[in-house]
Amino acid sequence: MPGKENKMNYDLKEIFGYFTAEGTFLKGEPYGSGHIHDTFLVETVEKEKDDYILQRLNNNIFKNIPELQHNIERVTVHLRNKLKSVAGSDIKRECLSLVPSREGKSWIVDRNGNFWRMYIFISNHRSYNIVDSPDKAFEGGKAIGRFQAMLADMPGEPLFETIPSFHDIEKRLQTLSLKIKENPAGRVSSVTKEIDMVLQRAEEMKIILKLGREGKIPVRITHNDTKFNNILLDENDKALCVIDLDTVMPGYVHYDFGDAIRTAANTAAEDEQDLSKVNMDIRLFKAYAEGYLSETGKTLNNIEKEYLAFAPKLITYTIAVRFLTDFIDGDKYFKIHSELHNLQRTRAQLKLVMSMEEQYGDMQKIIRDLT
Repeated sequence: MPGKENKMNYDLKEIFGYFTAEGTFLKGEPYGSGHIHDTFLVETVEKEKDDYILQRLNNNIFKNIPELQHNIERVTVHLRNKLKSVAGSDIKRECLSLVPSREGKSWIVDRNGNFWRMYIFISNHRSYNIVDSPDKAFEGGKAIGRFQAMLADMPGEPLFETIPSFHDIEKRLQTLSLKIKENPAGRVSSVTKEIDMVLQRAEEMKIILKLGREGKIPVRITHNDTKFNNILLDENDKALCVIDLDTVMPGYVHYDFGDAIRTAANTAAEDEQDLSKVNMDIRLFKAYAEGYLSETGKTLNNIEKEYLAFAPKLITYTIAVRFLTDFIDGDKYFKIHSELHNLQRTRAQLKLVMSMEEQYGDMQKIIRDLT
């Protein structure tokens, strides 16, 4: 959050000077709520000049920073070129703008071996962790839909996979099966109910991968982390810009649509203990789908559209599998705040899957009516 202390004591002024920014460094403060990178808002002396977002990149999670940055360079250049042909576009606010280093790269390595990049700060934006109205859900769907539609014709080789097999449910299930056999933390006997719930649905959840292998749905460029606070709205709560492009890579559109509904249309927190509070809000599902399809209706094929209603079940199930795997493994991946935190998360996500299953007919009808 803004106001956090700079615990690492980076010399932000020196690092800022490695980039070809306009304006004079005034101050830099920790910014935002992200858990992966160290992010700072740099303000400049001159009021008429831009401010900037400066990030120390986490190369423990993202092993190949040049590939990561290459993806972002290609995507942002293509989006900017698309926006140039749209009358009235404010390109600097509707697309992330990387600031080159003085050596012409989109990142630098400081004297301590840390990787850094810098963006122009997007002014006068709003972002939300919780979606409290269909209007906001519609705008979120519109933003992600527009992002996908504009990237649908990006030329060249496929993007690099910055996190391999990120949404591959078959590999996630293989890992779970391995951890069940190993039982490293001695917890398997305490989660037999949850394991059964996962295994009962396992074959159904492989359908998107199956359709892809059969050539019925194409691999596209997808964001892969479409939680709502990665969408910036303008001062009137209209769709403005999609941010956090670290996981932009090849994928199926269902991953983005599904994760957005999982996070935006959930009536409770991801780790809610009172499962009676966990449900999918069908109003928010409909509004998001309307916004999304208003931008992607001409881009997606009929089978992609047909399986949009299935997508939230798949991604919610996938994250439940990941939480359950980590619980069985002794909590080695996700940060936890109590001994049973990953189990709590697992149960909340499985309850959300069941809520989606109960409303699945309505979800399918909504998609059919919109397409």
